[in-house]
Amino acid sequence: MPNEMPKAYDPRETEQRLYDWWESKGYFTPNIDPNKKPFVIVIPPPNVTGELHHGHAMFVTFEDLLVRWHRMMGEPTLWLPGTDHAGIATQNVVEKALLKQGTSRKELGREEFVERVWDWKAEYGSIITRQIRRMGASVDWTRERFTMDEQLSRAVREAFVRMYEKGLIYRGPRLVNWCPKDESAISDLEVEHEERQGNLWYVKYPIENSPNEFITVATTRPETMLGDTAVAVHPDDERYKQLIGKNALLPELNRRIPIIADESIDRAFGTGAVKVTPAHDPNDYELGMKHNLPFINVMNTDATINENGGPYAGLDRYDARKKIVADLERDGLLAKVENHTLSVGTCQRCHTVIEPLISTQWFVKTKPLAEPSIEAVRSGKIKIVPQRFEKIYYQWMENIRDWCISRQLWWGHRIPVWYASDGSMFCARDAADAQQQAREKFGADVKLVQDPDVLDTWFSSGLWPFSTLGWPDDTEDLRYFYPGSVLETGYDILFFWVARMVMLGIELMDEIPFDTVYLHGIMRHTDGTKMSKSDFRAGDNPLDVIADYSADALRFFIVTSASPGNDVRINLEKIADARNFGNKIWNAARFVISNLGDNLEQYATWHKPDAHELSLADRWILSREHNLINKVNDLFREYRFNEAAQDIYHFLWDEYCDWYIEASKVILNGGDERAKHNTRAVLVHVLEHALRLLHPMMPFVTEEIWQHLPHKGEALIVAKWIEGDKQTDAESEAAFARIMDAVRAIRNARSEFNVEPAKRIAAIIAAHEHAATFETQRAVLAALARLDAAQLQIVSQLDTKPENAYAAILDSGIQIYLPLAGMLDLEKEKKRIAAELDKARADAERTQAKLDSDFSTKAPEAVVNKERERLNATRERIAKLQEQLNGMN
Repeated sequence: MPNEMPKAYDPRETEQRLYDWWESKGYFTPNIDPNKKPFVIVIPPPNVTGELHHGHAMFVTFEDLLVRWHRMMGEPTLWLPGTDHAGIATQNVVEKALLKQGTSRKELGREEFVERVWDWKAEYGSIITRQIRRMGASVDWTRERFTMDEQLSRAVREAFVRMYEKGLIYRGPRLVNWCPKDESAISDLEVEHEERQGNLWYVKYPIENSPNEFITVATTRPETMLGDTAVAVHPDDERYKQLIGKNALLPELNRRIPIIADESIDRAFGTGAVKVTPAHDPNDYELGMKHNLPFINVMNTDATINENGGPYAGLDRYDARKKIVADLERDGLLAKVENHTLSVGTCQRCHTVIEPLISTQWFVKTKPLAEPSIEAVRSGKIKIVPQRFEKIYYQWMENIRDWCISRQLWWGHRIPVWYASDGSMFCARDAADAQQQAREKFGADVKLVQDPDVLDTWFSSGLWPFSTLGWPDDTEDLRYFYPGSVLETGYDILFFWVARMVMLGIELMDEIPFDTVYLHGIMRHTDGTKMSKSDFRAGDNPLDVIADYSADALRFFIVTSASPGNDVRINLEKIADARNFGNKIWNAARFVISNLGDNLEQYATWHKPDAHELSLADRWILSREHNLINKVNDLFREYRFNEAAQDIYHFLWDEYCDWYIEASKVILNGGDERAKHNTRAVLVHVLEHALRLLHPMMPFVTEEIWQHLPHKGEALIVAKWIEGDKQTDAESEAAFARIMDAVRAIRNARSEFNVEPAKRIAAIIAAHEHAATFETQRAVLAALARLDAAQLQIVSQLDTKPENAYAAILDSGIQIYLPLAGMLDLEKEKKRIAAELDKARADAERTQAKLDSDFSTKAPEAVVNKERERLNATRERIAKLQEQLNGMN
């Protein structure tokens, strides 16, 4: 690449070119080296239906940071990419497309519908992976996987069979979360709860053989009373003790149901008497099991009322609710209705209100899997960052319920179970294996029908760390790259995905799938609200942000803004600042290269000169660079990437660009050729090292600059990482810090007195024991503080304070005096300050008089306090103005 750097950095031209070059050179693909321990991350597989959103941007940023860092450390580094078939989500997308075409899933039939989904996947499934490339993800595309690939599908069947044969998977009727829109069971984790305003209906249940006696219950779902099989009260509730053991009559259906006692009943809720609907409520399910009650399902799979609903059969659940309430009111059985705030469970995918109902499903016994998974974290084998999520992990795993893994869908991994006509069931790895089992049972071939359900998407995702490496086969990749190193993802899927990978990894591989879990937060709007399609705002689409600001800018914003496990609020101003940071480094590099002359190769290798050959600024920036390297290495190891990014930012912007480059100009513009060579070498060396540290966060601009700088090696992406434990030079750092303090003090004075930027002024510096050092830095002081070198006096101490001079005393005790006559028209300035002083005093008197009046007792306390603060600020200004005036006399 040419060394002539364009005036401005163009990310649109650069990013795609560099990414294609990296990929073509094979930098993303690791070599298997038995002598080295690999670093492995598997990508959280995005849905094949997806388009890049900020959740993807977050994980790409942090995972690519980790991967580029470890790759530069010389470790064989695998970042394995892929996509998830996303059962419900993908089926919904394709069904919507079919409706637009005038057909439907059911009209096509299962086989043709699945073919249509594969066609859709072939056409649209790579959109998300192309977009992930835009973020700079250095994943190994040669190992890209899809959860429905044949090899991964075989892994899913193998896992199911093994767990079934161990008794960890079973089939049976249980209460599940049912989505009426998808007509499928969903897991507890796929249910989102939201607060809604509803009603609490108080319904009078007649007591059998006791005319005009009722027991009143409160319900938020009157339609489910059709499935009531009991009324429950607390055994110690005096209001109902005499009714325990009697029967009530179910309103409208007139069915006899017992009145039972149970200590779990909350006497304070409603009337203290509750209807028990075991087939449609999780708590009632437990009561039904405990008291051996009948389970009456009154819902069809589309949430219409079934034949058990009597006269309400065929009605939608909400239409049935309206009619039941009307009938209760008609029959005098509706005691009252109250407004009530309730938590409503909805399907995470389609937001339909879920319906708890009894259904025959496939389940995983989770307790035996959870116990070793809890121990893996408790023993420290798996570390969760940030640590506070360990407590949440334990709470969930210790209270885990069996996992419903069957879904009533057509797209996904079919349950590997086949049934004979007599109901015999054969769990097998494929149809041939099932037929062989049937032949052994029946002595002949029989017709077998495969279970129509598919597996929960999270079942195949839970196998991702090892199925992607070739399991169940004993592959070279599996032996070398499993277990992985870090699992990085959002805290919102700690239980959806992370916990299941741990459980299945330990169960099927007898080894934890990774040793560290790093959790990032969620990207939110500026006001803290969650991003959503219904509330789309500027900055919500990361592709737009990349187009406007660059991938590097978005990545650097994410890293600097996101501490582990905490949410981030999108901030376009900060993203613009990150873009400006890239431009700042670019311009610094242009300055460096423009000062190197023609023989660039001499600066490609760093040979540190002896300390006495380096200027104070050279020694200072080298020490600051070593300090930065040490700190960044420590912070990276502790996963405190936001702090590391901020340190790199301040080093490059504040120390390297604003101080060192400006100080270097003094040497570069001088006549000492040896000093100029050394400073050029330091400029290149420090910038090159800083680019290495920054590369994992801002890969494109750093690589592009690095290619222009003198360097050894082919690419920054594979350049050696700079390890810590660097020696620092505290003495040089302290010495140059005093020079900077002096420059700042003089700059502040110039600003305060509105001295023209180009005007050179006189200065007297009493530097005490540092006078000799200050004398060596005379040219730097004059250049950076815009001093007149001929009128710059540097002494150890002064016997008397100069008259008519501005004075600044530094923390180090160094005194700086700036003759006012050289900065301004003294008499004119005295008059201006005196006028300001008179005005401030008058203002203070008015405010004091106001506070001495009844205003202080009548006005609100906050208003009075504001006036007091105003008075204090005015008095401080008076003191400052008086000090300035005294200094001029």
